[in-house]
Amino acid sequence: MVGALFVVSGGEKLLSPYQNFLYIIEQYQIVHGLVAEMAARILPWIEFFLGIFLLLGLWLNIALRGMLGLIAFFIVMLAQAMIRHLPLDECGCFGSLISFPLPVTLSLDIFLLVLTFVLLRRMKDTRLLSLDHWYHKM
Repeated sequence: MVGALFVVSGGEKLLSPYQNFLYIIEQYQIVHGLVAEMAARILPWIEFFLGIFLLLGLWLNIALRGMLGLIAFFIVMLAQAMIRHLPLDECGCFGSLISFPLPVTLSLDIFLLVLTFVLLRRMKDTRLLSLDHWYHKM
């Protein structure tokens, strides 16, 4: 579930002009200019590939840890926007596919963070259906 969400989220941003995501990043009023442009070009790839690795179960330990960091980063960004009462109608997480208000997205991200943490803590069970598991059985 976590992997699929990030494949869709990252994939939508990759198929859209990067300027769409750049606009969203700048609305959070943390970074601007070259840093914001780099984030708009790189973050969708990170989301997409971490999602692919989770779906396939490749390098699962690294992928889950990367996902934990990414989700924690998103939670901090959403929380600071809410605390600062920034005029954001939605998070921009899914580009033009789906629109959620910030509190809903924050709740979803917290759920995803907990789920990812549980998957990481129960790595033995998590690996059972992964390609990592099948590779190590050979």
